[in-house]
Amino acid sequence: MDSAGQDINLNSPNKGLLSDSMTDVPVDTAVAAQTPAAEGLTEAEEEELRAELAKVEEEIVTLRQVLAAKERHCAELKRKLGLSALEGLKQNLSRSWHDVQVSNAYKKTQETLSQAGQKTSAALSTVGSAISRKLGDMRNSATFKSFEDRVGTIKSKVVGGRENGSDNLPSPTGSGDKPLPDHTPF
Repeated sequence: MDSAGQDINLNSPNKGLLSDSMTDVPVDTAVAAQTPAAEGLTEAEEEELRAELAKVEEEIVTLRQVLAAKERHCAELKRKLGLSALEGLKQNLSRSWHDVQVSNAYKKTQETLSQAGQKTSAALSTVGSAISRKLGDMRNSATFKSFEDRVGTIKSKVVGGRENGSDNLPSPTGSGDKPLPDHTPF
């Protein structure tokens, strides 16, 4: 059977077509005749080996053609199913990420980072408590009490005057109840 021009896969939509990328690599008998025969081989044995070599090379070509047909068929099936190269890449990445997550190195790193996070959280909590305690101590200090009293006094003057209905603060224009003139520069 001459397989050089035909696709062996009978279910293939490309029966009888050759792949453009596949080429036949014939044995160059002239070169083979020029090379000296292996020592200890008779002419008949050499001829038999050459025939077997030609047969194996023909089988290789046939297998390449079958593989190319199978690859085309596979690509066609993937296209019909809507599977793209991107889907394959996503599946490979998911599988790789899963493999990384179950690896011992990942588990040890995750455990170490978890412990570091817990220690960092505890340290930040201690710092926060220390700052809170220091702010409490500062609030109870005489200086802060004096400052707080002064702010309270100013606040009571500002708010207290308005609550009584009298506006003790001077007007921004200095004219009491007079409206602002219309020719203001702003």
